[in-house]
Amino acid sequence: MVEILPHLDAALNITAGTLLFAGWRFVRHKRIPQHRACMVAAFACSVVFLVCYLTRYALAGNHVYEGPGRELYLVLLGTHVLLAACVPFLALRTIYLAIRGPVSQHRRWARVTFPIWMYVSVTGVCVYWILYH
Repeated sequence: MVEILPHLDAALNITAGTLLFAGWRFVRHKRIPQHRACMVAAFACSVVFLVCYLTRYALAGNHVYEGPGRELYLVLLGTHVLLAACVPFLALRTIYLAIRGPVSQHRRWARVTFPIWMYVSVTGVCVYWILYH
């Protein structure tokens, strides 16, 4: 069971990134209901990812990369982990402002949250690829 979790995590990251991009495109074209649906789905994928990731980590521990380009991998991993720790707070604040706050504040937060969340989704897949392929 544990051996399937990294692949599931990668699939969830790809799905979240795709939904984020689609949501961004929808809002650029003023299709707000579709934007909202994509962003809620992206957040749900990220929550399921986090549960799966923490489960895998608790059961199997760290997966250490010792291959070529290890220094570059560690830079990628470091930026990924640092920004990934910020995403839940940024995403929750951005979602809260979408529901309760002025749209102008939601937009301001989304301009910061979106690129960070996308970076985390993309680099998560890169880290997975380096470790497992």
